[in-house]
Amino acid sequence: MSTANLLRLILLAAIWGGSFLFMRIAAPVLGAAVLIEYRVLFAAIFLAIVGVFLKKSLMWKQHWKHFFILGLFNSALPFLMFAFAARTLSASVLAVLNATTPLWGTLIAAVWSRTMVSGKVLMGLGLGTCGVALLVGFDHVSTKPGAGIAIAAVLFASFNYGIASNYAKQAKAVEPFANAHGSMWASALLVLPVVPFFPPPAEPTIGIMSAVIALAVLCSGVAYLIYFRLIQDVGPSSALTVTFLSPLFGILWGVMFLGETVGWYTFAGAAIVITGTALVTGFRPSFRLKPRAA
Repeated sequence: MSTANLLRLILLAAIWGGSFLFMRIAAPVLGAAVLIEYRVLFAAIFLAIVGVFLKKSLMWKQHWKHFFILGLFNSALPFLMFAFAARTLSASVLAVLNATTPLWGTLIAAVWSRTMVSGKVLMGLGLGTCGVALLVGFDHVSTKPGAGIAIAAVLFASFNYGIASNYAKQAKAVEPFANAHGSMWASALLVLPVVPFFPPPAEPTIGIMSAVIALAVLCSGVAYLIYFRLIQDVGPSSALTVTFLSPLFGILWGVMFLGETVGWYTFAGAAIVITGTALVTGFRPSFRLKPRAA
């Protein structure tokens, strides 16, 4: 991994870690449905503008079914679940629970292919479960009314990410930028019918709308561009490293900007979840920085 790609990886982790911060700010005011409709719609518009400059066509007629499946499981459902949970849970808890996504992906893949998982993978799944239990059991946020449903919503969101990743492996190959662009438009259409049933609890301020725009443009549009650049340069396995870094930034932003309190259980739970994820995915860190040639 070159120095430039390592910096991109860290930047991506910082951006995706920030998504929990922005949802925590905007969700209590806008509600889950309105917030996510803004997020995916603004992200789709941003990617459409980028597509014009990059001269990339969407090919909606050929791949619309694929975009809707990907948009449902990779954006619409998980985004709604995270936004719903963000009204109750802290950004730190949201970030750590999101790190269980590869665990769900492995379980779904085992069921999908009807294959037995190895002892190493089972150990990783067990560690991940223990990490979540430690975090939830000791964090004071878990005692709030509705915290149980919020935690279940986050785990369901991660489960949907696992479905999306397994579907993407089996689906026909579509250009990565088109996947991001098309799935955002599909998500906007999927979330739109839900919006009238869940009106925003309060009027948004300029600060709230700034958080929404950052969530849409930065955490969805720009993040996708960086992520797909990493996949192109270093491959999907190395790009997966962002899963291990984003919880750390999620905790950091929550402490710095929201004044959230974290204890030993936050870092211990995060470390155990990340270790379990590494075992499940077979990840082995091997960063050999290569300076750019003159």
